[in-house]
Amino acid sequence: MPKQPNILLFISDQQRTDTMKCYGNDWIQSPHQDALSERSFVFENTYVTQPVCTPARGSLMTGLYPHSHGCVVNRVQLRDEIPSIAEMLPNTYRKAMFGKWHLGDDSVRQHGFDEWISTEDDHRNKYSRPGLPFSSYYDWMKAQGIAPENNSATGEIIFSPRQRSQLPPEYQMAAFVANHSERFIRENTARPWLLVFSTFEPHPPMTGPYDGLYDPHALPVGPAFLKKPEGHALFNRARADHYLNHTVEGENLRREQSWRKLRAQYYGNVKIIDDAVGRIVRALEETGQMENTIFALTSDHGEMAGDHAMLEKRAFYEESARVPMILRVPWLAQSQKRVNGVFGHADLIATLLELADQPIPKSLPGRACADVLRGEADLRAHATFMEWNGIGDRNLGNPQINLMATLPWRCVVTGDRWKLNLCAGDQCELFDLNSDPFEETNLFDDPIHRDRVREMAARIRLWQRETGDDAPLPVV
Repeated sequence: MPKQPNILLFISDQQRTDTMKCYGNDWIQSPHQDALSERSFVFENTYVTQPVCTPARGSLMTGLYPHSHGCVVNRVQLRDEIPSIAEMLPNTYRKAMFGKWHLGDDSVRQHGFDEWISTEDDHRNKYSRPGLPFSSYYDWMKAQGIAPENNSATGEIIFSPRQRSQLPPEYQMAAFVANHSERFIRENTARPWLLVFSTFEPHPPMTGPYDGLYDPHALPVGPAFLKKPEGHALFNRARADHYLNHTVEGENLRREQSWRKLRAQYYGNVKIIDDAVGRIVRALEETGQMENTIFALTSDHGEMAGDHAMLEKRAFYEESARVPMILRVPWLAQSQKRVNGVFGHADLIATLLELADQPIPKSLPGRACADVLRGEADLRAHATFMEWNGIGDRNLGNPQINLMATLPWRCVVTGDRWKLNLCAGDQCELFDLNSDPFEETNLFDDPIHRDRVREMAARIRLWQRETGDDAPLPVV
């Protein structure tokens, strides 16, 4: 094991688990992710802390749950006193944050990073002070002769996601972040480093330079595709009803072919991520750093893409809340090893610090899993927790959805593959992921499972006490 290994944390945006071969997709064109997974630990079941961007990314940066780091909805600034992983590592490390930050004041260096390449400008109206610069990506795009076209919420002209999606692959955000990441890797061969590669793809809009890569009509779908979640939470049912009767991105979602088109183009956008992974791996190999680098690849949350008749995230369903987790630790494995049980994003920072032989702050609630990777333990008895804190979110489509989104939820997923979703003001949900992996049947009100619900609810209450969470839960 290297004394101070490099740490590369690669974060995509809104990427489902079934966008990789190692998670069962035998038709997707993702050769670089496939190749990386073939020499990595593949965590079978990894869950976010909250299935929406800012809360999830706050956890990926801090190792804390959203109610602890404070970024409980989108566009909330990460407080100065909450340390990031960069602030947990010693100053012997060179620390870079390249790409999507989404935790406030996106365009300025902060939270212990030495290098900062920013990519987003559409949150400028939420910055802590006026007059902060536009993003690095904005400046680079203008230097390429591309003029911004979008009027943002602040009245400024910026590059919108829609405009970016219409450009060739080399102008996508992941390609821009890869440019700087390759440079950083090649410039820092003599000292340990932390690199956070964070990008926007395959987040909607569900269109991009690889439209047409997959035939919408031939695209495989599961049994929950366009199936309304009857007997599930009103929040989920209301969202399904909304989408099934609306037009999204110019597509009439009353027609199945429109859903299939958006879904196919979403998977096409995954190739933008795969291209970037290939470039990063090549830079590591050409500089001789692949074998002393911990490479973690994950996403902030998934995408429903038509399952349960929904789009986007904001749900505890597997498509939204379960994400890829590929972890390459060269001195522990040179071929693919599967990690069963459950793993949570709240466990990731603790695990990375332990693997790098760095102290783990006592404030981190996650389980460091180096012993699991060494084959000395497993995650079958482990549980992971998720939360939803919706007050202050954007308009989600109609008054009913917006109202139900204000209710807090808490979730536990156990190592034996059961999921309990609790809300004090909505229909609670229990799913047996062993026999019902697509979460079609809600078992919460089944008397046979009453004691299981009580035991799982007790785990949530204990977790709440241990992490300082005071969200109300129903009596079960």
